[in-house]
Amino acid sequence: MKTFVGTILFVCIALSAHAQILWKVSGNGLQSPSYIIGTHHLAPLSIKDSIAGLPEALKATRQVYGELKISDIQSATTMQKMQQQMMIQSDTTLQSLLGAEEYELVNKFSKENLRLDLAVVPKLKPAALQNNIVVMAYVKHIGGFNPQEQLDTYFQTEALREGKKVEGLETPEFQFNLLYNSTSLTRQAQLLMCTLKNIDAEVEQLRVATEAYMKQDLDKILLISRERNNDSCDPLPEEEAAMNDKRNQAWVKKLDVIMKEAPTFVAVGALHLPGDKGLLNLLKLRGYTVEPIK
Repeated sequence: MKTFVGTILFVCIALSAHAQILWKVSGNGLQSPSYIIGTHHLAPLSIKDSIAGLPEALKATRQVYGELKISDIQSATTMQKMQQQMMIQSDTTLQSLLGAEEYELVNKFSKENLRLDLAVVPKLKPAALQNNIVVMAYVKHIGGFNPQEQLDTYFQTEALREGKKVEGLETPEFQFNLLYNSTSLTRQAQLLMCTLKNIDAEVEQLRVATEAYMKQDLDKILLISRERNNDSCDPLPEEEAAMNDKRNQAWVKKLDVIMKEAPTFVAVGALHLPGDKGLLNLLKLRGYTVEPIK
């Protein structure tokens, strides 16, 4: 499994027969049920029309929680903070992190796909570049991706339109730090080259994963997410833990309080849901009844 695909899908360990993306959470002292749905950032918004029970779940809840509060991300202040986090603060440059041939390869791809000459942004972190390369390649070769039409944004926009509370389980600052500072610059450069040298396979895996998500087949996505090359391109255990397990553990503690405040609609990356360390199982271990909506 290529590293960037793991980042997009948020890798976790599979359980069997999770072919649903909308789940009801009840019991354990909740006066009314809450709902949790898995999202996928590259899936077209049209999938909402094929998710059983979705309108009813949205109507039955009084607040929406996403990984982030979308309006926070869109503020000028937050965008400035993100741009700062994307840049190397030391004397190191992107070019110094890569060999001459590697830098030439990366810059050529960046010019062709991002319309960006890296000489203009010599301090850009490898992770920041990596987080754009595959998406742009996916859009170019597969299509169907509209950043203005995503489930996460749709749920929050609809909630605000109806006067409901909207919040995030994490802050933008937390995610910026996770994306751009959780690994060394050397490791970021290594993963960048892993992505670029395997770009066709990366795009194809994203295509297959998105297709599986549109069929609400989480089992297939999970199988894809667990593929490994058995080389340095594979995510390290601590990288997987930071991206998934630790966040799930923090979220389930927050949800324990949030869901008791009011019936809540929770929308997070689909692969945060299944697995023995996934949210669905963590909620069960805390005494909740967790059921797929069919």
